[in-house]
Amino acid sequence: MAPRAGREGRADKAQERTCVVTRQARAPEDLIRFVVGPGDILVPDLRRKLPGRGVWVGLSAAAVGLAVKRKAFERSLKQKVVVSATLAEEIDALMVRDAIQALAMANKAGLVSTGFGKVETLAGSGQAAAIIAASDGAEDGKRKIGQALHRAATARAEAGLKPRNIPVVAIFAAAELELALGREHVIHAALVPGPATEGFLSRWRRLVRFRTDDAGGAPSIDPAESDAADQTKTEPAGPKAE
Repeated sequence: MAPRAGREGRADKAQERTCVVTRQARAPEDLIRFVVGPGDILVPDLRRKLPGRGVWVGLSAAAVGLAVKRKAFERSLKQKVVVSATLAEEIDALMVRDAIQALAMANKAGLVSTGFGKVETLAGSGQAAAIIAASDGAEDGKRKIGQALHRAATARAEAGLKPRNIPVVAIFAAAELELALGREHVIHAALVPGPATEGFLSRWRRLVRFRTDDAGGAPSIDPAESDAADQTKTEPAGPKAE
Protein backbone atom coordinates (compact mmCIF):
# COMPACT_ATOMS: atom_id res chain seq x y z
CA MET A 1 0.00 0.00 0.00
CA ALA A 2 1.32 3.41 -0.91
CA PRO A 3 2.07 5.69 2.07
CA ARG A 4 -0.48 8.34 2.82
CA ALA A 5 0.38 11.92 2.09
CA GLY A 6 1.14 14.02 5.14
CA ARG A 7 -0.77 17.09 6.20
CA GLU A 8 1.61 19.37 4.31
CA GLY A 9 1.13 17.40 1.09
CA ARG A 10 -2.65 17.52 1.45
CA ALA A 11 -2.50 21.25 2.12
CA ASP A 12 -0.43 21.82 -1.01
CA LYS A 13 -2.96 19.88 -3.09
CA ALA A 14 -5.84 21.81 -1.56
CA GLN A 15 -4.21 25.09 -2.61
CA GLU A 16 -3.93 24.06 -6.25
CA ARG A 17 -6.12 25.62 -8.91
CA THR A 18 -6.78 24.51 -12.47
CA CYS A 19 -5.82 26.52 -15.54
CA VAL A 20 -8.88 26.89 -17.77
CA VAL A 21 -6.67 26.63 -20.87
CA THR A 22 -4.56 23.54 -20.14
CA ARG A 23 -6.70 22.05 -17.34
CA GLN A 24 -3.51 21.38 -15.41
CA ALA A 25 -3.64 21.76 -11.62
CA ARG A 26 -0.96 24.13 -10.38
CA ALA A 27 0.02 26.15 -7.34
CA PRO A 28 -1.49 29.67 -7.27
CA GLU A 29 2.00 31.14 -7.78
CA ASP A 30 2.09 29.49 -11.21
CA LEU A 31 -1.21 31.03 -12.31
CA ILE A 32 -3.00 34.34 -12.74
CA ARG A 33 -6.33 34.82 -11.00
CA PHE A 34 -9.22 36.72 -12.59
CA VAL A 35 -12.51 37.91 -11.11
CA VAL A 36 -15.59 39.59 -12.53
CA GLY A 37 -15.71 43.27 -11.58
CA PRO A 38 -18.36 45.97 -11.93
CA GLY A 39 -20.10 45.96 -15.29
CA ASP A 40 -19.24 42.27 -15.72
CA ILE A 41 -15.71 43.26 -16.74
CA LEU A 42 -13.04 40.60 -16.29
CA VAL A 43 -10.34 41.91 -13.94
CA PRO A 44 -6.86 40.38 -13.43
CA ASP A 45 -6.15 39.87 -9.72
CA LEU A 46 -2.34 39.73 -9.62
CA ARG A 47 -2.20 39.78 -5.81
CA ARG A 48 -4.94 37.14 -5.51
CA LYS A 49 -6.84 39.23 -2.96
CA LEU A 50 -9.94 40.54 -4.74
CA PRO A 51 -13.30 39.23 -3.52
CA GLY A 52 -15.48 37.00 -5.61
CA ARG A 53 -15.18 33.76 -7.45
CA GLY A 54 -11.88 33.34 -9.25
CA VAL A 55 -10.96 31.77 -12.55
CA TRP A 56 -7.34 30.84 -13.19
CA VAL A 57 -5.00 30.84 -16.18
CA GLY A 58 -1.37 29.76 -16.44
CA LEU A 59 1.29 32.39 -15.91
CA SER A 60 1.98 33.19 -19.53
CA ALA A 61 0.85 35.66 -22.16
CA ALA A 62 0.27 32.75 -24.51
CA ALA A 63 -2.15 31.08 -22.09
CA VAL A 64 -4.05 34.32 -21.52
CA GLY A 65 -4.29 34.87 -25.28
CA LEU A 66 -5.71 31.38 -25.76
CA ALA A 67 -8.20 31.89 -22.94
CA VAL A 68 -9.47 35.05 -24.65
CA LYS A 69 -9.59 33.44 -28.09
CA ARG A 70 -11.44 30.34 -26.90
CA LYS A 71 -13.83 32.24 -24.60
CA ALA A 72 -12.60 30.08 -21.72
CA PHE A 73 -13.48 32.73 -19.12
CA GLU A 74 -17.14 32.81 -20.09
CA ARG A 75 -17.42 29.03 -20.28
CA SER A 76 -15.77 28.52 -16.91
CA LEU A 77 -17.72 31.25 -15.12
CA LYS A 78 -21.02 30.23 -16.77
CA GLN A 79 -21.85 33.84 -17.52
CA LYS A 80 -21.17 36.55 -20.05
CA VAL A 81 -18.21 38.71 -19.15
CA VAL A 82 -16.52 41.62 -20.88
CA VAL A 83 -13.04 40.45 -21.82
CA SER A 84 -10.54 42.85 -23.35
CA ALA A 85 -9.09 41.73 -26.66
CA THR A 86 -5.70 43.04 -25.44
CA LEU A 87 -5.88 41.37 -22.04
CA ALA A 88 -2.38 39.87 -22.24
CA GLU A 89 -0.82 43.25 -23.05
CA GLU A 90 -2.74 44.91 -20.21
CA ILE A 91 -1.52 42.27 -17.74
CA ASP A 92 2.05 42.81 -18.96
CA ALA A 93 1.72 46.53 -18.26
CA LEU A 94 0.31 45.85 -14.79
CA MET A 95 3.18 43.49 -14.00
CA VAL A 96 5.74 46.04 -15.18
CA ARG A 97 4.16 48.68 -12.94
CA ASP A 98 4.14 46.23 -10.03
CA ALA A 99 7.83 45.47 -10.50
CA ILE A 100 8.75 49.15 -10.83
CA GLN A 101 6.89 49.91 -7.60
CA ALA A 102 8.76 47.08 -5.86
CA LEU A 103 12.07 48.51 -7.10
CA ALA A 104 11.06 51.88 -5.70
CA MET A 105 10.39 50.24 -2.32
CA ALA A 106 13.84 48.60 -2.40
CA ASN A 107 15.34 52.00 -3.16
CA LYS A 108 13.53 53.59 -0.20
CA ALA A 109 14.92 50.80 1.98
CA GLY A 110 18.43 51.83 0.96
CA LEU A 111 19.14 48.64 -0.96
CA VAL A 112 19.82 50.18 -4.40
CA SER A 113 22.99 51.81 -5.69
CA THR A 114 23.30 53.52 -9.07
CA GLY A 115 26.14 54.75 -11.23
CA PHE A 116 28.45 52.59 -13.31
CA GLY A 117 31.41 52.76 -10.92
CA LYS A 118 29.45 51.73 -7.83
CA VAL A 119 27.62 48.98 -9.70
CA GLU A 120 30.82 47.59 -11.18
CA THR A 121 32.40 47.53 -7.71
CA LEU A 122 29.46 45.75 -6.12
CA ALA A 123 29.36 43.25 -8.97
CA GLY A 124 33.08 42.57 -8.83
CA SER A 125 33.14 42.20 -5.04
CA GLY A 126 30.25 39.73 -5.04
CA GLN A 127 28.22 41.91 -2.65
CA ALA A 128 25.35 42.49 -5.06
CA ALA A 129 22.17 40.40 -4.87
CA ALA A 130 21.18 41.53 -8.37
CA ILE A 131 22.36 43.81 -11.13
CA ILE A 132 20.08 46.00 -13.24
CA ALA A 133 21.04 47.16 -16.72
CA ALA A 134 18.74 49.38 -18.76
CA SER A 135 17.46 47.56 -21.82
CA ASP A 136 18.32 50.57 -23.97
CA GLY A 137 21.75 51.08 -22.41
CA ALA A 138 25.05 50.71 -24.25
CA GLU A 139 26.25 47.17 -24.84
CA ASP A 140 29.77 48.10 -23.73
CA GLY A 141 28.53 48.88 -20.22
CA LYS A 142 26.66 45.58 -20.01
CA ARG A 143 29.78 43.76 -21.16
CA LYS A 144 31.95 45.38 -18.48
CA ILE A 145 29.42 44.55 -15.76
CA GLY A 146 29.38 40.97 -17.02
CA GLN A 147 33.16 40.85 -16.75
CA ALA A 148 32.97 42.11 -13.16
CA LEU A 149 30.47 39.37 -12.30
CA HIS A 150 32.77 36.82 -13.92
CA ARG A 151 35.71 38.04 -11.80
CA ALA A 152 33.63 37.68 -8.65
CA ALA A 153 32.59 34.14 -9.62
CA THR A 154 36.21 33.19 -10.37
CA ALA A 155 37.39 34.54 -7.03
CA ARG A 156 34.78 32.49 -5.17
CA ALA A 157 35.74 29.36 -7.07
CA GLU A 158 39.42 29.86 -6.30
CA ALA A 159 38.54 30.28 -2.63
CA GLY A 160 36.61 27.01 -2.69
CA LEU A 161 33.26 28.72 -2.18
CA LYS A 162 30.00 27.78 -3.88
CA PRO A 163 29.06 29.95 -6.86
CA ARG A 164 26.40 32.59 -6.35
CA ASN A 165 23.66 33.19 -8.87
CA ILE A 166 23.51 36.96 -9.29
CA PRO A 167 20.71 37.74 -11.74
CA VAL A 168 21.05 40.52 -14.29
CA VAL A 169 17.75 42.34 -14.81
CA ALA A 170 17.77 43.82 -18.30
CA ILE A 171 14.11 44.20 -19.32
CA PHE A 172 13.40 47.71 -18.05
CA ALA A 173 14.18 50.83 -20.08
CA ALA A 174 16.15 53.71 -18.59
CA ALA A 175 12.97 55.82 -18.33
CA GLU A 176 11.31 53.12 -16.21
CA LEU A 177 14.36 52.91 -13.93
CA GLU A 178 14.40 56.69 -13.59
CA LEU A 179 10.75 56.61 -12.55
CA ALA A 180 11.37 53.91 -9.95
CA LEU A 181 14.49 55.46 -8.46
CA GLY A 182 13.56 59.13 -8.72
CA ARG A 183 16.72 60.22 -10.50
CA GLU A 184 17.86 60.92 -14.05
CA HIS A 185 20.14 58.94 -16.35
CA VAL A 186 19.84 55.58 -14.62
CA ILE A 187 21.52 52.98 -16.81
CA HIS A 188 22.99 50.63 -14.20
CA ALA A 189 21.95 49.75 -10.67
CA ALA A 190 22.82 47.14 -8.08
CA LEU A 191 20.70 45.74 -5.29
CA VAL A 192 22.14 44.36 -2.06
CA PRO A 193 20.39 41.60 -0.10
CA GLY A 194 17.22 42.42 1.80
CA PRO A 195 13.48 41.61 1.90
CA ALA A 196 12.60 44.44 -0.48
CA THR A 197 15.19 43.16 -2.95
CA GLU A 198 13.58 39.73 -2.85
CA GLY A 199 10.18 41.33 -3.39
CA PHE A 200 11.41 43.08 -6.53
CA LEU A 201 13.15 39.97 -7.88
CA SER A 202 10.01 37.90 -7.32
CA ARG A 203 7.96 40.30 -9.43
CA TRP A 204 10.66 40.48 -12.10
CA ARG A 205 10.78 36.69 -12.37
CA ARG A 206 6.99 36.50 -12.75
CA LEU A 207 7.10 39.11 -15.50
CA VAL A 208 9.87 37.28 -17.36
CA ARG A 209 7.97 34.03 -17.03
CA PHE A 210 4.76 35.67 -18.25
CA ARG A 211 6.54 36.86 -21.37
CA THR A 212 8.49 33.69 -22.15
CA ASP A 213 6.45 30.68 -21.01
CA ASP A 214 4.20 28.88 -23.45
CA ALA A 215 0.62 27.92 -22.69
CA GLY A 216 1.74 24.94 -20.62
CA GLY A 217 2.55 22.30 -23.18
CA ALA A 218 -0.83 20.59 -22.93
CA PRO A 219 -2.90 19.58 -25.97
CA SER A 220 -5.04 22.35 -27.38
CA ILE A 221 -8.64 22.64 -26.26
CA ASP A 222 -11.55 21.97 -28.55
CA PRO A 223 -14.01 24.86 -28.03
CA ALA A 224 -16.83 22.38 -28.50
CA GLU A 225 -15.89 20.44 -25.37
CA SER A 226 -18.46 20.44 -22.61
CA ASP A 227 -18.64 23.41 -20.27
CA ALA A 228 -18.62 21.08 -17.31
CA ALA A 229 -14.98 20.21 -17.85
CA ASP A 230 -14.04 23.84 -17.27
CA GLN A 231 -15.38 23.70 -13.72
CA THR A 232 -12.63 21.42 -12.46
CA LYS A 233 -11.06 22.98 -9.38
CA THR A 234 -12.23 26.52 -10.08
CA GLU A 235 -13.06 28.47 -6.96
CA PRO A 236 -16.45 28.16 -5.33
CA ALA A 237 -18.56 31.26 -5.24
CA GLY A 238 -18.10 33.35 -2.13
CA PRO A 239 -17.68 36.87 -0.85
CA LYS A 240 -13.99 36.48 -0.11
CA ALA A 241 -11.08 35.20 -2.18
CA GLU A 242 -9.01 32.35 -0.86
